[in-house]
This record gives sequence, C-alpha cells and structure tokens, in this order.
Amino acid sequence: MYTLRDMDVDVIVVHGPSGCGFMASRSLEQAGVRVVTSAMSETDLIFGGSDQLVETLITAFEKFHPRSIAVVGTCASMIIGEDMASSIKRADLDCTVFPVESHGCMGDNTQGAIKAIEAGREAGIISVKETERQVGLLKAATAMEKDRGLASRSYMKPAQGATKLRVCRKICDVLSSGGKVAVVMNAKKELAYRFSDIFIAVDEARRKLGGSTFFVSNTDEQKGLPRIRKYSEDIMCQLKESNVVIDAVVGGLDEYAVIGGTMKAEVDRYSPDLTVIVGICHAYPGIGEDDILITDQPRQLSNYLDEGFLNSVGEISSHSMVMGTRRIIPMETSETLRELVRGI
Repeated sequence: MYTLRDMDVDVIVVHGPSGCGFMASRSLEQAGVRVVTSAMSETDLIFGGSDQLVETLITAFEKFHPRSIAVVGTCASMIIGEDMASSIKRADLDCTVFPVESHGCMGDNTQGAIKAIEAGREAGIISVKETERQVGLLKAATAMEKDRGLASRSYMKPAQGATKLRVCRKICDVLSSGGKVAVVMNAKKELAYRFSDIFIAVDEARRKLGGSTFFVSNTDEQKGLPRIRKYSEDIMCQLKESNVVIDAVVGGLDEYAVIGGTMKAEVDRYSPDLTVIVGICHAYPGIGEDDILITDQPRQLSNYLDEGFLNSVGEISSHSMVMGTRRIIPMETSETLRELVRGI
C-alpha cells in the first residue's frame, strides 16, 4: 500500500474484511491517499464478494473523483479465489483502475511491494525501466536486512541506546578542537524529513564552535517514484533555505540498500575525525566503533549495540511523525545539540 502511495495512486480499495490494513490505512490517509474497504462479510467468504467490490469501487469513484484506483487483495479474497480484475471491468469506471494480487502469505514483506510495482507497470503508471529498477532495489533491501539488519536474527529485543546528550557532546568536542565531522544521511523514503534535520543542527554547531563538516545525503531529485522525488525536492529546498550545503548527493531515497559503498568513498576522501550516520546505518560499510549511529528502529538499535557500536541512539516514533508532512521535522538528537551549542 505504501508503494502505491509512492506511485501517487489516489484511492486504494482493500478487498477484504474491514479490519484488514486498518493500521496502514490511518497513516496513508495522513499522506493524502484515500483508503476504503469492501468490508467482506462471512456471507461474502462463502458466496463471493464480487458484488460488494463493484459497489465499493463505484462509491469510491463518485465520492473522490480519482485519477487512479488500486484494488489490493487480502488473505480472505485470495483464499476464496476472487477475480478482482473481473469486478473492476464490471464497475466500468472512467479512470485508471487496476488490481494488486497481494496478500499476507507471500514470504518476504517486499513481495507485496513488488506485486504493486508490477501491477503499476501493467496499468501504465510506471515504465518498464522504472519497474526493473524498483524490483532490483527491493530485492537488494531484502538481502541486506537478512544479512545484517532486522531479519538477520530470529529475535531482537528493543533497546534504548546511548543518551543523546553523550553523542552530542562528542560532536561538540570534535568541532571545538578544530576537527572534522562527516554527516551521512542514508534515509528510507519519508523518514528523510526527520533525519535531514541533523544537517541543520551540525551546521549550526560548526558555525558556533569551529571545525569543519562534510555532508552526504541520498536526496537525488531525479531518482525514484513520483512521490519519492518530491520528498527529495522538499528537503533540498528547505536545507537551502537554512543555508545548509550538501557536499555530495549520492542516490535517491529508495536506493538506501545499494549506495552505502559510494557514500563511504565520499567520506573517506574527506578523512573525518568523527562520522555521524543517520537512517539505515547498517547499509554503510565499515562502520567504526567511535561512529555515531542514529536510527528510528529500537530493534535495529539493539543490533548496533550488540555489534559494539555504543554511540548508537534511537529516534523512536519517527515514522508516525513524518507521515503526511512536507517539512523537515526536528530530531531529539538535533535539538539536544542545539541546546548544547547555544549554551556554550
């Protein structure tokens, strides 16, 4: 469903019981995507829910006047073998409507996103070239998580990590001594609206304390699905408004799994005394024990700490904060750094 959002689909119809996709629907509505359900009943599970789906499609079209509607399958519709394409044809709507044959029994969680991408290609929403690119990125992300991320262990206990005060003092100490600080943001999609705040805070610290900085981000405005490119445009514009210069833009906000090596090469040329990595930190190769890692995942934080990266901190609940925003949202770590700098 989030992939359909990134393709700028206007309405998503979830073909299943009313509880399917409930939590995801809340966040998607915040992001401007209308989400409705066919609300399949026990009777529909026995006799079929085609009539209910047709009625839901017509109602959604009349209410929202969308350019595009995606119909997403669920476990319930899959088990009884619903022909969503046939229902779409019966509804005969004057807009782009296409089915996504996904459900909860498909294996890796990226399989649903791949199904959505392929359905978007069939509907003419995205090109064959972009489809191939997206599928490759999703497979790379799955492989990375299985190798060294959240899927690399059977269970990870959520952790707290280092205090934000401790890591911010470390940044201040390096800059105050005339040292060099590199900040790398390798963010996943909309989370960049929060992680990019670290550039603004560290730049303020440099101006007040001295030293030098080198900023790297994956905010290429020409890469990604339509909505993802808009995120990069927003962020780069707002950083410019704050007089913050990104020294190296490496990849787009959907390329986090494959650009870590290129980012590291840029940082190595700078030879920093301290590196701050925010976002999908484990996609960055050769992390040092003294590096500062900032993540929004409490379980991933546990993974970093277990690997000996003790300067790891969590920006928990970031995902809920960025849904629907078009502005950079302050991080707790950044605010702590600002307080330290302004008090010096």
